[in-house]
Amino acid sequence: MQTAAVIALKPAAPAAAFAAPKKFAASCASCSFRELCVPAGICAEDLPRFENLVYARRRVKRGEALFNAGDEFKAIYAVRSGFFKSSIADGEGREQVTGFFMGGELLGMEGVGTGRYHGAAIALEDSEVCVLPYALIENLARDVPALQRQLHAILGREIVRDHGVMMLLGSMRAEERLAAFLLNLSKRFTARGFSKSEFNLRMTREELGSYLGLKLETVSRLFSAFQKDGLIEVQQKYVRIRDIAGLERILAAKS
Repeated sequence: MQTAAVIALKPAAPAAAFAAPKKFAASCASCSFRELCVPAGICAEDLPRFENLVYARRRVKRGEALFNAGDEFKAIYAVRSGFFKSSIADGEGREQVTGFFMGGELLGMEGVGTGRYHGAAIALEDSEVCVLPYALIENLARDVPALQRQLHAILGREIVRDHGVMMLLGSMRAEERLAAFLLNLSKRFTARGFSKSEFNLRMTREELGSYLGLKLETVSRLFSAFQKDGLIEVQQKYVRIRDIAGLERILAAKS
């Protein structure tokens, strides 16, 4: 994997949506998402050094961009609360959703190798992120091997996620794509201490269809079919999975 050079940080101009971030006293040790975020695996004596890197918390209102495609890469963002989508635009300006991110997950990792953010990150609800300047992280990683290993593990997870999306779009039937998405979402909510079977979808049907490579009509039809078959219960954005094993059988039937 190509190693990115240390990027010199320059003071960022205040964004229109919020005031310029200010340094605050980080508390990663008490954060409920610590084991899912960058500090995972860092020993107690090194954790305060990492907390000093967390430059700010930034609030992003629903519909606003945390960063846009082509912006200079300066920081990685850890989702503290809320929900984001990542997306890119094709040659004709149409949006292609490439991922959804929740608490404890990181945004902006694709900028490590190129020095630019590849796509945009848009808040799907009022959200808050921790700002992690990458140049400072890279400097600390030289002294803290556990942090360097964690960064490599995170990059590895990103690669695995990208491969999973490629398989989702390239080899699965429509019903398999939706079943895989709901099961994945269930596992991610469970890892954060939430219900594995009841949650609200923050994205629209159009955004979900864009991510799964399906038309809006197909997504709506599949939700209706899954509900009719007793697999899920749907009320607007509220989803209750009634038969996890049934969704798993849809995927098992492929092999």
